Amino acid sequence: GVLPISSLFCSPHHPLIITPLAVTLLTSGLTGYMVGSVSYLDRFMSTKHADKRQMQNMLFSELSAMFGKEVPLYDKSLLVNRVCNEAVCSLLSQMHKGFRITPEQLERTSGERHGAIRIGKPSEYRWVATFFEAFGLEPHNFYDMTNLGGKSQPIIATAFRSSHNPDHRVFCSLLMTDYFDADTRQRIEEVLATREVFSARAKELALRSREEGGLTWDEARELVREGTGRIFKWTGKARIHQLYKDLCQAGFKIAADIACFENHHLNHLTPNTLCMDLYTASMKYSMGEWDAEKYRTKAGKALQRLGASADRDYMKLHFKHVDPNEIDGYEEVLPAADAEKNILDSLCARLQESALQLKELKHSGFKDFTEGPPAGVPVLLRQDSYKALTEAVTFTEKDGTTIQTTHTARFGEIEQRFYATTPAGRALYDKSLEAAENSRANVPEMAKPDSEEAETCYASCFNGFPKTLRGLLEKQLVYARYTVTTKGTDARKDGSIRTTDPLELMRLGYLKVEGLRYEDFLPFSAAGIFASNLGQYGTKSTATAKPVYTRETLEKIMGKAIIESDVLYLGTEARSLLTGYHELGLLEKLESGQLSRLKADAALMTD
Repeated sequence: GVLPISSLFCSPHHPLIITPLAVTLLTSGLTGYMVGSVSYLDRFMSTKHADKRQMQNMLFSELSAMFGKEVPLYDKSLLVNRVCNEAVCSLLSQMHKGFRITPEQLERTSGERHGAIRIGKPSEYRWVATFFEAFGLEPHNFYDMTNLGGKSQPIIATAFRSSHNPDHRVFCSLLMTDYFDADTRQRIEEVLATREVFSARAKELALRSREEGGLTWDEARELVREGTGRIFKWTGKARIHQLYKDLCQAGFKIAADIACFENHHLNHLTPNTLCMDLYTASMKYSMGEWDAEKYRTKAGKALQRLGASADRDYMKLHFKHVDPNEIDGYEEVLPAADAEKNILDSLCARLQESALQLKELKHSGFKDFTEGPPAGVPVLLRQDSYKALTEAVTFTEKDGTTIQTTHTARFGEIEQRFYATTPAGRALYDKSLEAAENSRANVPEMAKPDSEEAETCYASCFNGFPKTLRGLLEKQLVYARYTVTTKGTDARKDGSIRTTDPLELMRLGYLKVEGLRYEDFLPFSAAGIFASNLGQYGTKSTATAKPVYTRETLEKIMGKAIIESDVLYLGTEARSLLTGYHELGLLEKLESGQLSRLKADAALMTD
């Protein structure tokens, strides 16, 4: 059995006093007392290092504060999101009796962030990978943005995040200079060759974390300051204006943004929303793009859709910091008949407050349509953004002269995450997306992207997707985590279980399920965001022969293996099923092929 840590190291009446058992363990050199793969003694002795999850939270909190100072519209957009999420929670509290969320809990739910940075040369990319490693963020998936047809860009990328329950992630792009003709490539590489983004101290701290397994809190805070004070900070300083102009005029605005600026400034820092359509409507209203009548129509529809779909599975998906068992204990009830209207009235009043009048701020408008699946199709993720701002820039030429001009690249993305798809689910999504994009190009009703006709036409392309978690699981389109219920444990005791089908075990109440949230990115959607903000839709390689890039290309640059996220999703599901079958006494009832497959899938996933 496994004893509580308090019984090993703490007196029951004086929790800070080391007990005799702990003294015996410590003095005997016994280090094999294990829970999972980590010994209690290892945990006890490793407290000299800062906790990496807490370091992540500190880093992204400071990055958010930094970005808010650089881009006031970002801070205001966070406030709009907070108000929208409060409205969502108000409705949910009427639908799920017992659900209450404190301001601190809502801040944690809303405080999730993902950032995007663009890197110019391989040596810089390796240092960025080492920097994020110090915060427990590892590279997940390879994204080839050069191979997206009409939305291609001259970059490849990976995303740095934690493997389990990530709160934050950073999409890191690398400019591929061999995408260009020889002359352009030489000009870009000459500018980048003299750039040094990481200080000697930042490199020292990042390497120390790798070599020693972590940093002290003082060192962790210092590394965060390196990130916010130099590495990811916007300075408005750039070099070689002619190269910048030539790249922009040739349609390579991303390359201009990467090559000519002095550091890896954040291009966006994305918050998490609980209802995408409510947020986008509220932003367009606050920015002065929609009048009150159109806003009430769109926001009211978003609340109605939420009221019809926000079941317990929605709650578990969007409130991952709340215990699923607690959510199962909520009583599902019908909200008052006027609930949505009252919430909308309150939301309209809030958005009229001076602090939320975004139209008073300089802005370039909001995107025309949301990227990803339509509302009501809970797979992968939906993304939207306010358009990139025009910011003042000072270019310094080789002779020391300066040029005052402007640059447009940094935008305000928002996202809402849903279920991770199986290969079958992703294939259906890609097929549906292709049909939707063809409709955008050829169907007259799609001419106005935010019209009812356009939304209906787009959504119809995704009719193959069920709207509920149960329906998605029945078609094997998404991944899930299964756990045994008390009813299941009792059924094992009396030997009454006659099936090994997970869906039937769920129906009987022996298993409960939680859909796995998608924690990664959609290249096509990201390219759509890029295109909207850059005012240009895709590029073509100007090299003599277009290069081919692979995952190994980026792994070699980083000196690190890239984690395949599908392996994590598949392994998590397989492990949960194996555990469930074991606890229900069903392992021996599985067909040998099924058991072997589950074991193989579970073995692919590392701790």
